[in-house]
Amino acid sequence: MVGTTNAANAAKQAAAKMHRRSRTGCFTCRLRRKKCDEGKSSCRACKHLGLKCEYKRPMWWSNNEQRRGQKDHIKNIIKRTKLNEKSAQGVPIGTNTPPSLCHSMQTADTFSDGIACTRAQSVDSQNSLDYNFNPTPDFYNSSMPPPMFAPSFTHPGHFAPYEIDIKTETQMFINDIPTRRDSTISTFSHYQTPPAVGHAYPTDNWVQQDYFESRRESFAEEPLDFPAFEFAHGCFSPSHQPMIQVEECDQHLLTHFIENVMHTVYPVLEANQAGSARADVILPALETNKAYLHCCLSVAALHMKTTQGLQGDEIDNDIYRNRYATVQQLTDSLFRDNDHAQTLEATLGMIFFPCSVGRLDDGLPDIPWHQHFLAVQSLVHKLELPAQMVALNGQPHSQPPFNMTLTSWIDILGATMLGRTPSFADTYREKLIADASSGLAELMGCEDRIMYLISEIACLEALKLENMDDVQLCQHIQLLGEQISLTEPPHGALNHAYSGTGEILPRQLRKNMTAIYRLAARIYLCSLVPDYDRTQPTNVNLVSALSKAMEYIPAGPHGFDRSLVWPLLVAGSASLPSSSFRNMFSDRALQLGESSNFGSFGKMKELLSEVWLINDDNLAKGNKQSVHWRDTMHQKGWDFLLI
Repeated sequence: MVGTTNAANAAKQAAAKMHRRSRTGCFTCRLRRKKCDEGKSSCRACKHLGLKCEYKRPMWWSNNEQRRGQKDHIKNIIKRTKLNEKSAQGVPIGTNTPPSLCHSMQTADTFSDGIACTRAQSVDSQNSLDYNFNPTPDFYNSSMPPPMFAPSFTHPGHFAPYEIDIKTETQMFINDIPTRRDSTISTFSHYQTPPAVGHAYPTDNWVQQDYFESRRESFAEEPLDFPAFEFAHGCFSPSHQPMIQVEECDQHLLTHFIENVMHTVYPVLEANQAGSARADVILPALETNKAYLHCCLSVAALHMKTTQGLQGDEIDNDIYRNRYATVQQLTDSLFRDNDHAQTLEATLGMIFFPCSVGRLDDGLPDIPWHQHFLAVQSLVHKLELPAQMVALNGQPHSQPPFNMTLTSWIDILGATMLGRTPSFADTYREKLIADASSGLAELMGCEDRIMYLISEIACLEALKLENMDDVQLCQHIQLLGEQISLTEPPHGALNHAYSGTGEILPRQLRKNMTAIYRLAARIYLCSLVPDYDRTQPTNVNLVSALSKAMEYIPAGPHGFDRSLVWPLLVAGSASLPSSSFRNMFSDRALQLGESSNFGSFGKMKELLSEVWLINDDNLAKGNKQSVHWRDTMHQKGWDFLLI
């Protein structure tokens, strides 16, 4: 009797397990990364394409080679089906134009008003000198339920598993004469530590991938299902397994970069298009671009030094050796005047990647970021990337060059760090007038028009520093304030960026981050007013509004605070001792933990502490004049990029 009961219970558990499994969709749809309607006997997608619909775990699911083969087989069936459909409709099919295998999706709201921007340099001088910055209305709904967080995977970033082959080169020298040279290949998996050279690799664990894929299918907002950018290396196929060649002494650095640094570099791009940062940007460059590889190895060594507390000559030599190798490769390419695309890619890495690692007091001298950017300007012109960006104006679903989008982000915010006009300000102005995208929201989270207006404000500040007439200055400030108002979203646009199941909502995240940058742009613009006073109600209200809007940005190590360094700097430098910003900032830094102490966020935190120390002391003495954060950096000898 007991045996019968146990058998019945086991049968029930097995049935329940099968039922839970079936609710995640059939394995064919899961392999295709498509939503499954879980139809009985066969789902609608499989029935339409004539595919075998399998709810029971098939044999090929747990084998890498069979899995890839099954995927290729399904792709061929889909291709034949699409061709047959087009032929039946009488649509001519070219031999070089296979049908698309992915469906298009509606892009995020851009709040486009179709109103062209007035050039700040040609503003009519008869406008009123009165300015009204239209303080942001209270469109934050405090009754919203708190966000629910998804459980973490083995590593941060929540990526699907992937594999990389690491080729390690070793060479034996006898009396400084090279003799034997060996090379070994080991496989790196996202969920497993790379084995020692020459050792076997354990069996793949598909449980975590099953969980990841089942969670993907509960997204309320799916990531972009088409490439957002024109990548320098093209789009790698899912079956491509990168082969990265590295010397034995650097293998641990490459492993550390892939495991601990790579997922922190482009978090917004990953939210918008899962896997794109690693598969389309970083891994292809590591595989084919030696300068880029050495750049990443130096960044990995610096990250190890700052996060693991490593000291001594060995870790410093790892940093310097790879920095020197990067600079040497870049210098050689610039001297030969070739490989412009690869040189640009690596130079941008030298500027942008240190924003994720390093401490203020690491004591390691480096080439200033703006000196690297001089080379970027030259390379961008050689590649004619600004002209390509302008040519995309008016083209729906255009794919801007990834490296030009990254250049634009660095250029615009970097100009505010230096008090200069952005290098490609004319390009941004043309795109602002045309209301055209540069992919800035998809890459970094802020809508293009806000970034273009920040570029215009930077141009205006540069003119102010050259002693622009106050009357003209106020006219330009008023017009730019009106332009920012045109980008305001409808009431209730801000909301929590997590779904009911705890998954990130990419489009909502972009709206929330854009709101933060919009408020920071207003604060930045207000700071240009003659006799600026941060204690005035308008400025106090703007800082308070930004602090309130931060409630809608996911916090903590897996959040997006480190993608908001610039707006937090601008708002923080304008905050008063009693401002809610101070408590908000302290609380979010606490949630970030150790991550709040390095990279651009850590440097910004130290800079704000210095600014507050001076300005709060002046305010206590009745002096309302504020020291600018840029002046504090100059006094301290700090020369870093805070983006």
